[in-house]
Amino acid sequence: MKHSTILLAALLATTACTPAGTPTANISAEAGKGIGVDLAGIDKNVKPGDDFDEYASGAWRAKAEIPADRSSVGTGYDVSLKADANNVAIIQGVLKANAAPGTDERRIADWYNSYLDVNAIEKRGMAPMQAELAAIAGLKDKSALSAMLGANLRADVDPLNATNFETENLFGLFVSQGFDTPDTTVPYMLQGGLGLPDRDYYLSSKPEMVTIRGQYKDYIVKLLTLAGISDPAGRADRILALETKIAASHVDILTSQDAHKANNGWKKEDFAKKAPGIDWNAFWTSAGLAGQNDFIVWQPGAVVGAAQLVGSESLQSWQDWLTFHRINEVAEVLPAAIDQAHFDFFSTTLNGQQKPRPRDARAINSVNTWLGDAMGQLYVKDYFPASSKTDIQAMVKNILAAFDTRVAALTWMTPATKEEARRKIATMQVGIGYPETWRSYAGLEVKADDPVGNLRRAEKAEYRHQLGKIGKPVDKKEWWMTPQTVNAVNLPLQNALNFPAAILQAPYYDPAADAAANYGSVGAIIGHEISHSFDNLGADFDSSGKLRNWWTKEDLAHFEAAGAALAAQYSAYEVLPGLFLNGKQVLGENIADVAGLTAAYEAYHASLGGKEAPVIGGLTGDQRFFLAFAQSWRSKQREQQLRARVATDGHAPARWRAMTVRNLDAWYPAFNVQPGQKLYLAPDKRVHVW
Repeated sequence: MKHSTILLAALLATTACTPAGTPTANISAEAGKGIGVDLAGIDKNVKPGDDFDEYASGAWRAKAEIPADRSSVGTGYDVSLKADANNVAIIQGVLKANAAPGTDERRIADWYNSYLDVNAIEKRGMAPMQAELAAIAGLKDKSALSAMLGANLRADVDPLNATNFETENLFGLFVSQGFDTPDTTVPYMLQGGLGLPDRDYYLSSKPEMVTIRGQYKDYIVKLLTLAGISDPAGRADRILALETKIAASHVDILTSQDAHKANNGWKKEDFAKKAPGIDWNAFWTSAGLAGQNDFIVWQPGAVVGAAQLVGSESLQSWQDWLTFHRINEVAEVLPAAIDQAHFDFFSTTLNGQQKPRPRDARAINSVNTWLGDAMGQLYVKDYFPASSKTDIQAMVKNILAAFDTRVAALTWMTPATKEEARRKIATMQVGIGYPETWRSYAGLEVKADDPVGNLRRAEKAEYRHQLGKIGKPVDKKEWWMTPQTVNAVNLPLQNALNFPAAILQAPYYDPAADAAANYGSVGAIIGHEISHSFDNLGADFDSSGKLRNWWTKEDLAHFEAAGAALAAQYSAYEVLPGLFLNGKQVLGENIADVAGLTAAYEAYHASLGGKEAPVIGGLTGDQRFFLAFAQSWRSKQREQQLRARVATDGHAPARWRAMTVRNLDAWYPAFNVQPGQKLYLAPDKRVHVW
């Protein structure tokens, strides 16, 4: 789901609600099952057909308050609190156990304690950074600079960020199967080098972006000053000027979403020819890639532009840039003033968050980031029963079957295209709860008194792990999320899905709840992730994960026309005065929402076995299904975060994802939605895609 963080519905079966134009009834014998809908959160003063999100969640939103240490709140926040509480219990157990050195439990304890010992961090000051900073200051020429840039290369392991690979290192590396070689693992080179979230933050003339650039420069000055670096203002000028030039060579989000434009195979020797400016031999040697001959360059213009800047810009500018970013990357485990300055800019200025999360919560987050599988094994042992996995497997099977039935019945798709679409469904790898194999951290040294070193060593360990996959057969069952992650993901290259354990819990998935609510909430997310294999990006890959056009010309034209209609629908949504969604930017997620919700709805009805759904709490099965979906997306967020999401995210903000219902025919009779109401779409204007 994110691809964005999952928003989960609260389960309250207290008061009755009668939507306009819909039947009422006494609670049936099935009321022993949870209704799965927050009846108290509904605003009955709003017509469902005018604003379904406000109808479903308006009463909740009127009372909801965003905590000072958050930039948004919603039902996703509620389920995250549950996962957080589970993680706290795990950490407490690990600390009490006093595990032997060399065990994962000891690594967890030492990492956590090193992060949490702020007094020791304060006493050490900038001492942990001195060797790095001295090495940067000691660079003598561009060859040495190239070697350092190569040594700093790190692996981007976030599949959710697959269209926006910015990294504080000059380039990023992504390791997965090749676009044209689905049986072989290859390295992808990615654009990077920016401290701000996206190229438009540097290049846009919008007043809010101009303001942020000024605030970013102020932050650079402050960070360098606190770190005791000389001439902070002069360095900040050079850093911002350099990053602006780097940003000018970056491609935008829409271009990065096009896998065909990303499929650029380069040999190692091509880099010196096509992207002069860097000493590539020195770069590859330091990066541990001297023996690698084949690469895929996702954004070639950005690689060329960055290399040219290495050659043309002063060594001093690059030393300034390296100095700032090496400090900025580990600000959270440097003295409190530096940590606070980092928070003030990246969390408050960019996202509106008023205060940091408690230090112990941040420590657990850090453990989960860098020792994720070690924590994950403990998480599933205590918090993911086998019965939940069995239930979700059955639900996935039903939704896959519903999607397959829908594809088989498509009248506009030719048999050849339909055959490959159905093959994708049949061969999809679905991981539920946790991976079949766990990551080993045996080679990672964690010290209880060296949080900066722990971060650096963990980065390198992850990088070595990723490099170790290159050239080897592809593991189609590889997980890209940890079990304690409240999220889900589709992996187009693997034709695979991951549904971590932490998302598969009440109130999002409740084995005691009515099927309508479970299918409307977690079922819609399952359908969403399945449907990503058939969105505007996933549809470019065949059942093996190979990038190829498996569509007939006519079928592709029909698919693209439906996508264009959905993009236009979302481009008409005004998020804030004068700020509209970019329908093309969020198209993939919206295709997955429409198709996924449709598949979940049809799977829900198939699960009834031909019987009529019970009426519970005065709500029909269809009403509970759609309300559970909408409430799973309810949220309240700060304006700064909302603006940032619109600018950089491939997802529509949650409120507008709830509007997906207007494209499903079944939603209209469920809530008696009539022409003239704001969300009403004539049947021929409803976008079905699949």
